[in-house]
Amino acid sequence: MIDGDRLTTVAVILAGGTGERIGLKLPKQLIKVAGKPVLRHTLETFVATDRIAEIIILMTPNFVEDVEKIVADLGSDKPITVLAGGSTRSETTMKAIAALDGRECNILLHDAVRPLVDQRIIGDCVTALGRHEAIDVAIPSADTIIVTEPAEGGEIISDIPDRAKLRRGQTPQGFRLSVLRRAYELAMQDPDFKATDDCGVVRRYLPEVPIYVVHGSEQNMKITHPVDIYLADRLFQLGSHLAPVQPTREAYEAGIAGRTAVVLGGSYGIGGETADLLESYGAKVYRFSRSLTGTHLENPAHVKAALAQAYAETGRIDFIVNTAGVLHIGKIDEVDESIIDETVRVNYLGPVVLARESLRYLRETQGSLLFYTSSSYTRGRADYSLYSSTKAAIVNLTQALADEWSDHGVRVNCINPERTRTPMRTKAFGDEPENSLLDAGTVALTSVDVLISSWTGHIIDVRQGERSAGPVDPYTFLAEDMETPSEGSRW
Repeated sequence: MIDGDRLTTVAVILAGGTGERIGLKLPKQLIKVAGKPVLRHTLETFVATDRIAEIIILMTPNFVEDVEKIVADLGSDKPITVLAGGSTRSETTMKAIAALDGRECNILLHDAVRPLVDQRIIGDCVTALGRHEAIDVAIPSADTIIVTEPAEGGEIISDIPDRAKLRRGQTPQGFRLSVLRRAYELAMQDPDFKATDDCGVVRRYLPEVPIYVVHGSEQNMKITHPVDIYLADRLFQLGSHLAPVQPTREAYEAGIAGRTAVVLGGSYGIGGETADLLESYGAKVYRFSRSLTGTHLENPAHVKAALAQAYAETGRIDFIVNTAGVLHIGKIDEVDESIIDETVRVNYLGPVVLARESLRYLRETQGSLLFYTSSSYTRGRADYSLYSSTKAAIVNLTQALADEWSDHGVRVNCINPERTRTPMRTKAFGDEPENSLLDAGTVALTSVDVLISSWTGHIIDVRQGERSAGPVDPYTFLAEDMETPSEGSRW
């Protein structure tokens, strides 16, 4: 028996479906969710992991060129092949087997319309294929499953299986390629053959091969019905991936040295730390803030002058970072109108102004625009109505701009740090326990990771101890301290 650990792993993205069940002529894998086609989200996860050596995409005929463009835009060095899929799931799988041309390898087959698959699941699948010839991904069923049979006027329950033994199947499904090939050879000899998934084929025609189960994720949902588009978009908004971390200082310098960065809110805190870090890696950094240069983000003339200065002196702008914002807490019927005006102008209209002025420069360099939000955007709460709603607006602005600017090659992302030790926070909340706050330098390093990545349209969570971990569970909510600050704060 061949040692599975010594085999390379090929990911096969099954994208042969149509949009009929959700009422669209466009294949559902090309529908945009969180600013990008569903298929691109899926591809980015497989491209980002070094556990996958090669990718094959089986796409609905007549849309192969659309996928080839997505692959070209990714700019990945990983081998990616795009082929026309078959008319059925099993026919598409057989095309993938044929494309591998008799090689022996491990193969992961994944539904393109499961864009929230994470690298933990992929890594666990590859590890499991080192010991097993067939694996499936599944999660426990939270619902009671019933078996029904026809009855007069409808259906009646005929059985209620033990829920403790039931699992909901997901993908990837993984196999030693020779095992999957043999199962399909036997299936093709069966005149009654039909299947909806590949584990079913192996189980039916090679019953002697045990199928190991890898634990999946509630977030690894399949986009099938109209409501799934909304849910997937919301899940991407509520909990995106952590930033790709560069392996060496040289890798950071390769993406930063010689570039020009403009940091709004760059005098101290997260903005100051990010500016320092970019400079340490060789960027020419321009810092603008209310206290340092008298630059008001909400003033179009100020923003235009700041960007024009950086461009005039260096001939380029590669990164634009906005950490400027205001934090005012209070009940909306009690706060002064000037507070409402300032909060909306600085926290929302300011980023809109910045975006409008940034495109002309970032388009030239195919650069990156970076915003910041807060975990409070996920749920409006008493006394935080203004702050939370403007931060939620920034999330939507990020994803919309990523979509609008994708053809220009301009990337737009948003950092969502947990409570961070900054002068702004200290002014607002006073002294807090040292270990309860995130260090601003950690947020700055994640910011740099995102700036030089190929990502766009992402909301990147930054939490203590998780900088290089897998995706954050969007159902986990880290509440911010609700203590009312002594006064409004600005940074």
